[in-house]
Amino acid sequence: MHGHFAWNELMTDDVEKAKAFYAAALGWSFESFPMENSQYWVAKAGDAPVAGLMAIEDVAPGAPPHWFAYVEVDDIDARVAAAEREGGTVLRAPFDVPGVGRIAILRDPTGAAMGWMTSAAPAA
Repeated sequence: MHGHFAWNELMTDDVEKAKAFYAAALGWSFESFPMENSQYWVAKAGDAPVAGLMAIEDVAPGAPPHWFAYVEVDDIDARVAAAEREGGTVLRAPFDVPGVGRIAILRDPTGAAMGWMTSAAPAA
């Protein structure tokens, strides 16, 4: 739904330690999700996907471990253009993730980074 938080990812320097922690603390299980240049894990609560985990060195070398949020938008390309007009900075231009949707990484005028995404239509 447009304007709502849609996904969260943990970027960490110790994926296995994080997986063990969240499995024990929250009961999450993990499923590998193929990515072109990195190993991505989908955290699940029961059968429902709830978050992603990845090695921080694959996406933001030198950054500390952190959770990263994504907001659903109705039209990623139009919304990114609007964000730029309003003083936002595009850190990664819109790109496609097969079966997931189209994603961009932005920084708002205060300096906070966030992902925006237009999810792919569900498979018929």
